[in-house]
Amino acid sequence: MFTGIVEELGEVVSIQAAGTTGEAVLLTVRGPLVSSDAAHGDSIAVNGVCLTVVDRGEGTFTADVMKESLDRSSLGGLTPGSPVNLERAARADGRLGGHIVQGHVDGTAALLSRNPGDNWDVLRFGLPAHLSPYVVEKGSITVDGTSLTVSAVSEPGAEDEFFEVSLIPETLRATTLGGLVTGATVNIEVDVIAKYVERITAVAAVRPRA
Repeated sequence: MFTGIVEELGEVVSIQAAGTTGEAVLLTVRGPLVSSDAAHGDSIAVNGVCLTVVDRGEGTFTADVMKESLDRSSLGGLTPGSPVNLERAARADGRLGGHIVQGHVDGTAALLSRNPGDNWDVLRFGLPAHLSPYVVEKGSITVDGTSLTVSAVSEPGAEDEFFEVSLIPETLRATTLGGLVTGATVNIEVDVIAKYVERITAVAAVRPRA
């Protein structure tokens, strides 16, 4: 589990094909902070995708990325030199500074626009229709591994659904979101509590009471 509080802005060192089918890759990332105590089998979120450490170097770590992760996230578009948001798995005795983040990406979204302000930037992203029910104004959402508060969301069923987030200078400085350009693709994870509520109510509606 993660909290969506990015610990370090890392950089992709290399991407190598893994296995014989070419459907998986070995991703090596430079991140001196998150790799400082990384051990084989540890979890590190890379742009919001939970990956398992398989090797560690001097200030770097390597993780397997399977086809499912490549298909469901933007990791397949990374190249050597790409900046990435990094976060180690949360400690049970630590503060939950953001919200509950699993590192299981629900989909991707494109940056539609950004409106710079004096003390914050407002970013508008397209909202995939299948994720729309889980996004509410003032609720939590994870964008490329960053825990954010939804500042605005389109009406349900709108022709072009979207959500907006307002980013303070620290978030712009410390994460990849500060350098996003219009059209860029980001990883989205909605609040897992909303998904559990939907599932519970759906099951309750069809299951007869004892």
